[in-house]
Amino acid sequence: MTNFLTARWENLVMANYAVPPEVLMPYLPAGVELDLFRGEAFVSLVGFMFKNTRLFGIPIPLMGSFEEINLRFYVKRTEDGNLRRGVVFINETVPYKPVAWLANKLYKEHYTAVPTRNRITENPSLKHIQYDWKVNSHWNSIKIDAAPQCQEMQPGSHEEFIFEHYFGYTRVNPLLTQEYEVQHPRWRIHSIHNYRIHCDFEACYGPEFAFLNNATPSSVMLAQGSAVSVKWKRRNIKA
Repeated sequence: MTNFLTARWENLVMANYAVPPEVLMPYLPAGVELDLFRGEAFVSLVGFMFKNTRLFGIPIPLMGSFEEINLRFYVKRTEDGNLRRGVVFINETVPYKPVAWLANKLYKEHYTAVPTRNRITENPSLKHIQYDWKVNSHWNSIKIDAAPQCQEMQPGSHEEFIFEHYFGYTRVNPLLTQEYEVQHPRWRIHSIHNYRIHCDFEACYGPEFAFLNNATPSSVMLAQGSAVSVKWKRRNIKA
C-alpha cells in the first residue's frame, strides 16, 4: 500500500477536555460514532513537531519541518467484526500555505496556515516544550514541563485511549466519509510536571468551543513520537 506521506512526529503534547457529546455531533462524519472513555467524549488540543516530511518519498524543499497545532476528537466504527478507532480533525494549523492547500485539495481536510513557532529545551532533569500559533493578531500557546525519561503506557489508561487511534475520518459531505490509515509504533510517554495553556478556543475553532476558554483539561500528556506513515488509499464510507 503506497504511502502518501512519511515523516517524524515528535514531542506530541495533548491537552484533553471532556465535552458534551452534542457539541461534536455537527462534526461527526457519516458511518462512525463517538468513541468514549468511561462514558465521556473528549477533544484534544494537540501540538507537535512535523519533521523530515516526504510526499510519495520526495522531500518537501524548505518546508519539511514545522509545527502543527490541531483540535481533534475520537470516533470508532466496526467492520466485519473488527473495531477501527480513529480521529476527526476540527482544524489543523500549520505555518505554510502550500502545505495547507495541498492537504485540503487532495484530502478535503481542514487545514489553515498561520504563523507558528516552538521552543523545545531539555536537560537531564527537565524537558520543556512550548508551541505558539497566531490567530487574529494574538498568540496562543500550549507549554509543558515534563520528565525527560519516558515510559510505557498502561493498558486501559487514558493515555492509551488518547494515543491509540490509527485511522482518520474526514467528513466530505453529510452522506460521505473518507477513511485513511496512519501507521506508527505504540508511543512512549513522559510524566508531566506542570503546564500552561493560553488558547482562545472561540477565535481558533468557533463559538461552540468558547466554553473551553475557562475549562481545565481532564489531562495533559506528552508522547515521545516516532516515524509515521499515512497511506494514500482512502475508503469511501456512505451513510
